[in-house]
Amino acid sequence: MAQRIPVGLVGVTGYTGMELTRILAGHPGLELVRATSRSEAGKTLASLYPYLSGPGDLGRMGALTVTQPDPEDLAAACQLVFLAVPHKTAQEIASALIKKGVKVVDLSADFRLRHKPTYEHWYATPHTEPDLLAEAVYGLPELYRADMAGARLIANPGCYPTASILGLAPALEKGLVHTDDIVIDAKSGTSGAGRKASVGTLFCEVADTFRAYNLTKHRHTPEIEQEVSLLAGGPVALSFNTHLLPIDRGILATIYTRLVKPMTLKDVHALYAERYADEPLVRVLPAGTLPETRWVRGTMFCDIGLAVDERIGRLIVLSAIDNLCRGASGQAVAGANLMLGLPETQGLPTAPLMP
Repeated sequence: MAQRIPVGLVGVTGYTGMELTRILAGHPGLELVRATSRSEAGKTLASLYPYLSGPGDLGRMGALTVTQPDPEDLAAACQLVFLAVPHKTAQEIASALIKKGVKVVDLSADFRLRHKPTYEHWYATPHTEPDLLAEAVYGLPELYRADMAGARLIANPGCYPTASILGLAPALEKGLVHTDDIVIDAKSGTSGAGRKASVGTLFCEVADTFRAYNLTKHRHTPEIEQEVSLLAGGPVALSFNTHLLPIDRGILATIYTRLVKPMTLKDVHALYAERYADEPLVRVLPAGTLPETRWVRGTMFCDIGLAVDERIGRLIVLSAIDNLCRGASGQAVAGANLMLGLPETQGLPTAPLMP
């Protein structure tokens, strides 16, 4: 058996860190040799996550002792490090690791926005690593696969942007829709809010209800606009609206666009199917079939469904992903695979968690 590549994880206690341990536990090419947490240092992974108990590789991973985040120690032990930490925190750690020759996949928002003033406006904090901001590769394989393979630093896309950008890409690349009135109506499970306790995500506040949040000011707005503007070949400002679903994980984005010229569902479906024909992790569903979050739960798939309202010339795109896997940790592993010369889909889950 070939020796696996040693990797580290900074921030093991959040939902994205937890999901990374799940994926890495079954990865044939990567071995988690460092897991860090300021609050849980000294404990074993199995004491935090009992599912990491048992014989073989699972038990060995569970026996790993959580340490304090130390760039020197991480660089000595790892070829690549995942950063699953809040924005701002990742900037200094990423810089220190890259200076020591370690590749980095950052799951925070710190390197997603190419324009420093835009980041500082939306995140209300200075960006102290502008050179790395300019160097970072946006980690969406369907758009930047070749660049990701040669990167030192990947900015892992946000969950809502992943669903939205993949849903819009074929239409914008082919100039099918007007770019001045796109509306994204997106809904996410509560794990998207993170693991930190807050009243808004308590069970009694979420169960048996449905609500919108952060209308007109969601921080994923500039990330989506940045990438779809590049696809469209010109500035795009859109309406991005988010809602909280009473489910654990999953995103469904319903994207409303206006067709440039009359088209049938058959015509649009053929273009989408052609665009994603060679993409292993995007499924364009049969015409007339619409995606559901349960069919992608725990997987790397982005499922896309289409509807055309010929009466008013509107194309409606529906995009479903798992926010923790395709929208965060699984996508980070795909990026790491590319950076380290492994098959892009190696070790990534594609069978949904059912029921």
